[in-house]
Amino acid sequence: MIRMVNPDITTEIDVGFTHEDFAALLDKYDYHFSPGDVVAGTVFSLEPRGALIDIGAKTAAYIPIQEMSINRIDNPDEVLQSNETREFFILADENEDGQLTLSIRRIEYMRAWERVRQLQAEDATVRSIVFATNRGGALVRIEGLRGFIPGSHISTRKPKEDLVGEELPLKFLEVDEERNRLVLSHRRALVERKMNRLEVGEVVIGTVRGIKPYGAFIDIGGVSGLLHISEISHDHIDTPHSVFNVNDEVKVMIIDLDAERGRISLSTKQLEPEPGDMVKNPQVVYDKAEEMAAKYREQVLAQQQAKVMPLPDAEPEPEVEVDDLPPATEDE
Repeated sequence: MIRMVNPDITTEIDVGFTHEDFAALLDKYDYHFSPGDVVAGTVFSLEPRGALIDIGAKTAAYIPIQEMSINRIDNPDEVLQSNETREFFILADENEDGQLTLSIRRIEYMRAWERVRQLQAEDATVRSIVFATNRGGALVRIEGLRGFIPGSHISTRKPKEDLVGEELPLKFLEVDEERNRLVLSHRRALVERKMNRLEVGEVVIGTVRGIKPYGAFIDIGGVSGLLHISEISHDHIDTPHSVFNVNDEVKVMIIDLDAERGRISLSTKQLEPEPGDMVKNPQVVYDKAEEMAAKYREQVLAQQQAKVMPLPDAEPEPEVEVDDLPPATEDE
């Protein structure tokens, strides 16, 4: 019942429902939202540090500026426009004023992780600009996510600090949304690209960049290969230092390409005309490297052909009756 009042006449009109009925009707058509839901909303007010969004709730929802993008922004209008309708993630439940907190950043994060998982599954090479470095390596952004390149996976002669602003090709090492870890390798991307132009049995010229007790690291066109101590000579060698010095130019043969691990294995042992030549007279090895490599490739080819040669026809085995076969498991 509603009272209609004017200065002259007061009347009562029966409209069929009370204020309580009206409140119940509102409750009936009110949407129930929960944190984690993704809902459609329309921007109806931009504010200096956020925006009010109509998502069909009793009270307008609010999105703070820090939740508007996966990237840093200074003003809401860099992302949102008045009357624009789009998806929002419900970040927090209603506050004391009954207002929900929304996020676009969370949606972008979910989609970014989905995308990098797909790129990793495809073993894709991506490119990104280094925006910072630290003691451990370099930082980049992939699909808006912060990625880390460990120092051991940065393949360049430049100091790390000079990489800021440089775009690098990268491969994925680890994609772990749960632990928020995105780890990449510059070295592996370069090795893969180089590997596409290299072949096992090929002789290449390289420079000794490092010597360890277990072997020498050889730079071949910007990527590093390992000449293991066991592949230096047929003669026993106590230490690679007895054969090489840093910055020596050497001829080596590629004996293995492991794209999955980003490794190139090298040998001078297979290039020796006579066992021990790398220790006694390395120049002879270098002079005859191509000739010895050709013989090595012939041997490898012969071994491969031997493996695939069909076996001579064997006499057919006698047929065995099913009842004569031993049981798969013994009876207890």
